[in-house]
Amino acid sequence: MFENRKFPILIFIYTIGAIYLLRLFYLQVVDEEYRTIDALNSVRKEISIPLRGQIYDRYGKLIVANEEVYDMYVIPQKVLPFDTVSFCRLFQIDKPYVDSMLAQARDYSKLRASLFLRQLSKQEYSGVIDAMIQYPGFHFEQSFYRTYPANTMANALGYIGEIPKKQFEEQEEEYYRKGDYIGLAGLEKYYELELRGIRGSRLALMNSKGEDKGSYQEGRYDTAAVIGNNLYTYIDLGVQQLADSLFQGKVGAVVAIEPATGGIIAMGSYPTYDPALLSGREFPKNYAALTRNPDRPLNNRPVSAFYRPGSTFKLVQAAIGLGDGVITTSTSLSGNSKFSMHSAGETANLLMAIMKSSNPYFDNVLRRILHNDPKTGRAIPVDEGMKLWDEQIMRFGFGRQLGIDLPYETKGLIPTPERYDKIYGKKQWKYSTIYSISIGEGEYGVNVLKLANMASVFANRGYWITPHIVRSTGLDVSKGKNTPTEITKTNIDKRHFEEVVRGMEMVVQSGTGRAAQISGVDVCGKTGTSQNAKGKDHAIFIAFAPKHNPKIAIAVVVENGTFGGRASAPIAGLLMEKYLKGSHNREAYKESIMNTRYTTVAGGKSPREVEE
Repeated sequence: MFENRKFPILIFIYTIGAIYLLRLFYLQVVDEEYRTIDALNSVRKEISIPLRGQIYDRYGKLIVANEEVYDMYVIPQKVLPFDTVSFCRLFQIDKPYVDSMLAQARDYSKLRASLFLRQLSKQEYSGVIDAMIQYPGFHFEQSFYRTYPANTMANALGYIGEIPKKQFEEQEEEYYRKGDYIGLAGLEKYYELELRGIRGSRLALMNSKGEDKGSYQEGRYDTAAVIGNNLYTYIDLGVQQLADSLFQGKVGAVVAIEPATGGIIAMGSYPTYDPALLSGREFPKNYAALTRNPDRPLNNRPVSAFYRPGSTFKLVQAAIGLGDGVITTSTSLSGNSKFSMHSAGETANLLMAIMKSSNPYFDNVLRRILHNDPKTGRAIPVDEGMKLWDEQIMRFGFGRQLGIDLPYETKGLIPTPERYDKIYGKKQWKYSTIYSISIGEGEYGVNVLKLANMASVFANRGYWITPHIVRSTGLDVSKGKNTPTEITKTNIDKRHFEEVVRGMEMVVQSGTGRAAQISGVDVCGKTGTSQNAKGKDHAIFIAFAPKHNPKIAIAVVVENGTFGGRASAPIAGLLMEKYLKGSHNREAYKESIMNTRYTTVAGGKSPREVEE
């Protein structure tokens, strides 16, 4: 039986073997193209790095651009012994660098290209390319580095750098190579997939001398690189650069929003740094120096720093108190308070309380809110009231991420029953224990973005749109893909916001925010002082303008500035004027603000400091 099957099996095996032998004979003897490639050339795959998308302001001015450079790569297996001294002299490097980079390349892969030397300019490239024939295994790829024509917004823009080892090893698709650039912070990180483009590749024929003899198969297997998408933002560079000037010598942040769209008009974190420091060969050295800077210039304060909102939070209480029906605009509240800084005349009604920033008034307002069930009107324990209160203030954007198109946005902190239970014990605390939250102190932590968003809520009379820097992405501003947003409503009737806005207008007209006045424009705002245990209090001012059909909402925080009306309101006023009118004729005033410095030395508080 076996003998009968043996013969057909042998015939099958010999036939397959003969087919393979004939194919090898054809490829190696008959086929001239294959013989040419095999004998004289090698095929090298060259990666074409696309230019990264650029970033523009709302008027088409360049914020971030590219400059073309050349990176040198090495494939260890193809490296032959070479004159190290001449090589080092040619590229102005030393032998330890060469030995180190070659060792790293071998550890990574002997067959795959590794980055050896980054960012040779066009002039440097043209001066060395002819000599590269002496150094097989080394080759150049066109690349780029970021330039910053406007020299601003370093913290929001972020930076690109070599892909971190962990991220390289964990990438789901094999796109990035060792040493490749990737967005590491800010818009560069958030929009990495849009900005990076699509890589191209070319199969190049190389002769035995390492000379490029053209594309393999006339380029039929080559793919062209596709440039990355541009980012078209809401940023107004004029306002942004003015903010940079006004914050000279100060620590703090500013955020300006277009209420109707949620678009960010300006976002500054101070002190900042020159964005060009983190672009180029000196990135590692410059980054290390910035991380050691005690002023923390790498910290993007608008989205990550925590401040107490201070008296600006009284506006939220006013709107909720009106919505819950525990007060009206004519409600008079005085006495029966832990605060005693104001006379009864200053608390005669809500509008006067907002204008004068009355602590006793809003202490009583919050007491009423937390002990009232807005659905039934019945009295409830403070912990139950606080749960309802938390839900309400979260609709204003507090205690949650707003969804801005930047990484590392903080949620912030809001008072919660769970937090107080942990501190004092369950049922061991009451309103008199936590009354400081009535004036925006105590257990709050908000960033400047949330304060600007709060101003936008009042500008819109009860809702806000997801704050975002980028309006659209694409190669053409008219055909780009719009940034998705959503509307969040506070569920408080619009008429109640109109009533609070009247009080905000009075703050700027004749109250603590007079420094934010703009000729011919109705400005609505609120000052605040944020308590600071480590030094002088921080100065806060939020505002929007004009009163009707608002075009800009803004928040300014000056650390250690003490008074919102003195330190922050003037900055906000000039920035709003610049945006609304295109310019201002107050150069001397601007110079005085620029030259004002605020120290971090702790000192005693005056009644005025507590009042705001």
